[in-house]
Amino acid sequence: MDYKVVVTKDAEEDLERFVQYLLFEKQNSQAAVNVLNDFEETVQVLSHVAGSLKLCDHPRLNALGYWKIHFLSHRYFMLYRIADGLAVVDNIFHDLQDHENKIR
Repeated sequence: MDYKVVVTKDAEEDLERFVQYLLFEKQNSQAAVNVLNDFEETVQVLSHVAGSLKLCDHPRLNALGYWKIHFLSHRYFMLYRIADGLAVVDNIFHDLQDHENKIR
């Protein structure tokens, strides 16, 4: 089954923060472009595999119905929910972030 992927405003803001960091703090525009391209590719993959991945291991995130997909080539991942044929991306995190305590 294919899913329509919906990226929430919060997730868009997360991605924007990572891109801004790469552009302005690291002054690496190519890295920013690469992350954006990886995001787009991962969204495409998510539309095909959203329901076949496993729910998050963390008990609270699992209870909230969150699934996780890692970017294909970078150390970022998306937390998403599945509802009515939609894969709703609520947040994007870097692997080193404490994401389990940021989700309410």
